[in-house]
Amino acid sequence: MSTSKSTPGPELVPRRPPTRTDPMVETVRTQDAEGSPRVWRNDYSVLCPPPLGAWEPTLSVSVVVPAHGHPDKLAMVLASLSAQSYPSHLMEVIVVDDGSPEPLTLPPVRPDNTRLITSAPGDWGSGHAVNTGVAASSGTVVLRLDADMLVYREHVESQMRWHHLLDYAVVMGHKMFVDFDPETMDPGYVAEQVRAGRAADLFDRESADPHWVEKSIARYDRLRTAHHRAHKVFVGATGSLHRALFDRAGGMDTRLVLGGDSELGHRLGQQGAVFVPDLDSSSWHLGRSQMQSQREAGTRFRMPYMANRVPDFHLRRQRPERQWEVPLAEVVVDVEGATLEEAESTVTALLSGTTPDIRLWLLGPWDALGEGRRPLLEEERLDLRLIREIFRADPRVRFAVAEPEHDPRTPFLMRLPLGARLAPEALATLVRTADRTGVGLLCALPPGETGGEGALRLERVGAYARARHLSPESTAEELDRLVELVCGVQWTGGDGIFDVPGEEIGAAEGSERLLRRLRRAEGEARRLRRRAELAERKLRWFTPDLVRRVLRKVAR
Repeated sequence: MSTSKSTPGPELVPRRPPTRTDPMVETVRTQDAEGSPRVWRNDYSVLCPPPLGAWEPTLSVSVVVPAHGHPDKLAMVLASLSAQSYPSHLMEVIVVDDGSPEPLTLPPVRPDNTRLITSAPGDWGSGHAVNTGVAASSGTVVLRLDADMLVYREHVESQMRWHHLLDYAVVMGHKMFVDFDPETMDPGYVAEQVRAGRAADLFDRESADPHWVEKSIARYDRLRTAHHRAHKVFVGATGSLHRALFDRAGGMDTRLVLGGDSELGHRLGQQGAVFVPDLDSSSWHLGRSQMQSQREAGTRFRMPYMANRVPDFHLRRQRPERQWEVPLAEVVVDVEGATLEEAESTVTALLSGTTPDIRLWLLGPWDALGEGRRPLLEEERLDLRLIREIFRADPRVRFAVAEPEHDPRTPFLMRLPLGARLAPEALATLVRTADRTGVGLLCALPPGETGGEGALRLERVGAYARARHLSPESTAEELDRLVELVCGVQWTGGDGIFDVPGEEIGAAEGSERLLRRLRRAEGEARRLRRRAELAERKLRWFTPDLVRRVLRKVAR
């Protein structure tokens, strides 16, 4: 390679979200062979749910209620479920007793098809109880409802409208937090009020607290412009999805006693789910949430568990030098037929970059390397053996004969052509570009390449999961086209992505690269200064007395 500048491929500008007057809507509305609509990113506005009470449901739903103690709250929840507008013959309720101090019993006011079971042995916690309930249920759709959620009459119906339109939707119900005194409320009265459509009158809305996710939902136009960030507001309590999607995502992670719903939201996004906040019917959360009363302690507890499992967890980003259970990206490099020097140039540049949070797969005929007597310096596959030896001790490197099954929890899959040498910040730059544009596939050509076959590819795993769900039999080329239709494809230039050995850089070209690095460093310095100034302002605001004492000492 004799030049450091790449030749970009044809520019494919990311598609903007479709509107009802956009000619692209007809493309997005096109259905695949199974009848599933193609939704652009998280813009579900192409779906038109019917008005409440003006349609004929056909899907069955299992309402799974994990419960631990508090039979007084459970009685109110079941009373409200007994008065739902959704047809009773299509709805079952599974209450899962998660080791209550006193075993729970079913109250007299409850839906017709209600069962009480205990959590399966061997584990505990809300996530385990949900998995137990789902396994025991039979509905096409699963609606998880906490045992302290008194729901409005249309709560189940409202969520189910979306599942009749889209089998990869995750629907989140609306809720308000209120103080609850069991002595002031009777289950029979609750059922009567809910059935009459007066659930909103059971508590004072003015004194209730909204959920924090409402700000995010509003900020992103009811999540229609949230794109890959939509999963962040999936925090359980009330939410529903098709059983098949729940199973594909792997159900609840029972290792997370707290935060399991948020982690499941990440994995659902990785499966290509569309997140829909259903605001047409609400519910009352009986009592304040743990994150309201013990926010600092709850955040401290969740951080290690979430950081290990969710790559875009905001507290994880404060530790960019770490490696985690679920990496930010998996990278594939085919080294079959490569020399040691070629492989080391490509792989070392990647492993030495500023983003160590990766899992690297080196593809080659490793099973052909025997351990018997052989001509050491004339061995047919000598370079392959040397490549394995030089990288085998790096815990990020894996060796595979063919492309392996990738971790579906990992947000990105990068296919790096042999011979490409990445700049130190290349992966971070690519991820930022993909997240800023929202595209499902980002491509870049290494220096000297002119055709698309030798391009670097950064694939968004969730976009390809949706494409495979829509068209399971598609070829690789067809999946790329489908990803373009549901998420967008973009080519980017090689500036800041690719590097070349120093001896191949001319003096003028080397100075240009140094200037670019200097500008990036200056920009980072400005950013850090702004953060420092913001922290100083916060300190002055929250601790005015401390600042005055410090300034007084300095003055002395």
